[in-house]
Amino acid sequence: MGYWKSKVLPKIKKVFDKNGTKKAGAAEACKIFDDSKEEYNKAFEEKKTELQTKVTEIYESSSTEVKSLVKEPNEAGLKKNSTAVQKFIEELVKIDFPGSKPVSEASSKFGPALVSGPVSFVFEKVSTFIVTEEKVEEATPTTTTEETSGVKEREIVVEEEEKKKEEAEEKTESLDPPSSAAETVEEKPAETATTQEVAKEEEKPAEAAETSSAEKTAEEQPKP
Repeated sequence: MGYWKSKVLPKIKKVFDKNGTKKAGAAEACKIFDDSKEEYNKAFEEKKTELQTKVTEIYESSSTEVKSLVKEPNEAGLKKNSTAVQKFIEELVKIDFPGSKPVSEASSKFGPALVSGPVSFVFEKVSTFIVTEEKVEEATPTTTTEETSGVKEREIVVEEEEKKKEEAEEKTESLDPPSSAAETVEEKPAETATTQEVAKEEEKPAEAAETSSAEKTAEEQPKP
């Protein structure tokens, strides 16, 4: 029990005191930063055009975890990826990004998670460049899709016109046979009539022959 009080307990108190002091220091740093936000906003707007290309290059060369935190910063992520976050902020300091220097100093001293407010402020400004870049990239496929759909619509119209032409030709061809059939039907009665006339002409000589034969028989019979 004496060992616990004399050796272990003092160390635990020291750690808690240290953490308490660290949190207090981080809170003070955050307050100072918040008081200067208006100044950083003004500087950001003035240098926005100049910073865009440089910020985009730094963002593209960073890790996937940092990219996610830039878009959606959170204390757990900042704490877990503190080294990568600190490196990213230091790169922003090199290009004189507004607010990055005090954030870098506070982050290296207290950790990104304890100064999440100032870190989130800087990341929010960085994300304005990233969102713009992504929107431009997304707009290009949409235009291509619209052009492709326009071409497809024209192809469909052409195909429909060709189908209509083919159907019209098929209808014309289907109408031709009945007319020739009608001619055949008309020809048949004519042929039948001719055949009947020939038959009648052939019958007439036969009837004449029978009549003359009957007359001769009547003449040959003896009168009473």
